[in-house]
Order: sequence, then C-alpha cells, then structure tokens
Amino acid sequence: MQERIWGGEKLRTELNKPVDKPNIGESWEISDVKGYSSIVQEGALTGKSLRELIETYKSDLLGKQNFQRFDGKFPILIKFIDAKTDLSIQLHPDDELAKKRHDSFGKTEMWHVMHADKGSRLILGLKKGVDAKTYLEHLEDKTLPGILNEVSVSKGDTFFIEAGLIHAIGGGIMLAEIQQTSDVTYRVYDWDRVDAEGNSRELHNDLALDAIDFEGKENVEVDYERTPDKINEMVNCPFFKTNYLQLTENYHKTNTEDSFLIYICLDGQVEIESSHGAISFKRGESVLIPACIENFNILTGKAELLEVYV
Repeated sequence: MQERIWGGEKLRTELNKPVDKPNIGESWEISDVKGYSSIVQEGALTGKSLRELIETYKSDLLGKQNFQRFDGKFPILIKFIDAKTDLSIQLHPDDELAKKRHDSFGKTEMWHVMHADKGSRLILGLKKGVDAKTYLEHLEDKTLPGILNEVSVSKGDTFFIEAGLIHAIGGGIMLAEIQQTSDVTYRVYDWDRVDAEGNSRELHNDLALDAIDFEGKENVEVDYERTPDKINEMVNCPFFKTNYLQLTENYHKTNTEDSFLIYICLDGQVEIESSHGAISFKRGESVLIPACIENFNILTGKAELLEVYV
C-alpha cells in the first residue's frame, strides 16, 4: 500500500485491501521494484519474495527469453490506483533515457478504468500544435492545464500511455495499471498544492523537457472487443501484452508464450487449477502463473479478468 497526497478510500471500500491509513493511492499488486518486492500469500512458498523466486527458479518463472532479455529482473509492475483528487501532471522517460539517467527501465503503461465518478476525466497529451516554446510559456505562467487534452471516461475504458506522453489521472477514478518495472516519474505541475506541513512536492521540469513527446498521438484510447469466453486483445507492445477475458464458463488455457502469465481479477471470482494445485482469487486480487506451467483451467461461473504477459 502506497500513501499519496491524492489517494482515497476506494482500495479499502471497493477492493477490500488491508488499508490502515488514509490517502492510500496505490496498491502494488505484483512488484519487483527494489524495496517493494511482492510476497507470496499462499501455498508452499508463502512468505517468499518475488525476488527470491526469480533467483531460485529463473527461466522456469520468467520464461527463457524473458530471463535473458531482462537479465533476471521482473519486467512489469501491476497496480491498482485510487485517485480521490487529481494526480500531478507528469510523464515518464523511455528506456534509453531511463537507463542513462537512472539505471532503470523506462515506463510505458496502460490503464483500465474500474470506476469513474460522474464527470471524471483523464489528461492525455498536449493539444495539437503545442511545441516546446508554447509548453514552456504555459509552464512559466502556471497555465499548463489549458494546453492539455482532457478525456471523459467511464468504467471499462482503456488507455495506452507510451513513455514521453504528458498525462494525469483525474479525481474520482480507480483503475488497474500495467507498466514497465520503473518508479521514475517526471512531475511537471502539481496544481500548486501543498502537503499537511505546507510543503510542495518536487517538480522535475529540467529532466522532463527532453523526455516529452511533442508529436504524441492525439487518441490513445484502446478499442477492444468484449466477446465472452474468448481472448480479446487490448494492448500488444514490446513491453507487455494485455488481453481482456469476460468469462461465463470454465476456460482452458495452454500457455505457448514462453512467459509468465498474470491474471488481474476485475470482477467476480475464479479458481485456477493445474497439475500443481489450485488457487482461488477474486475482484481486486492478482495471480502470477510461472512460465513452466503450460496447461491450466480457469474455473468460474462469472468473472472479468485481464491477462498480462511479456
């Protein structure tokens, strides 16, 4: 659980997360970020960290190509985010810049909206024709929101945010986020707010300037099918692949991807059953299936899932 100045109560009230503080903005579901490695919750490996599992099981967990490509690091980070108020206006560096400056992966991500209050919106990119000069003028005048694209959203909407795209999650939105394993954010405007001690959060405008994509896509919404009981592709990029599953019956999965699989439960409850055992999980929970498990069944009467792999 991560406290944020903009966080709320929905991770507790909607997803039953073990929240004991106010302003919890993020639940890091599956993470190998240094200092925040996920811990196994059930079974023979209870208490082991994801870092320990990778060091022990290597390509059996990650997949052969992934283990080599990412040098034994877990390549993605799964989160739930609850924005009670607007997040800062921000962006993330790409792989090249993040490696050079921070020895980190870059951060390309996707959002799947799980709840949106009436009138809530996302900020996604600069308005058409905005160049670096115009951007800097509005930044100096504290009128940056006036040159940003705002998009109204509702439950089920999905967006693909490539590194370099200026963005912000608006207040009243809860979503699932799939991203590269990175905690590098360049904050460029924070609505002039301060914390309980009267301090403003740090801005990163010098770092951000050469990381901004001034030629970014105007429309980053993902158009995907929602056919029941089949794989519906959402995002297919070099960093992760995400599919949507709306299940009304049991589903057999054969993993041919040479990759781990992650299932994020958006709604309902399922049981995953393989020759290695079974595990149940429900709305607001996530499960990591090692690459070496090639066949399993997803047992359910009704559920909505995101399937993620690399």
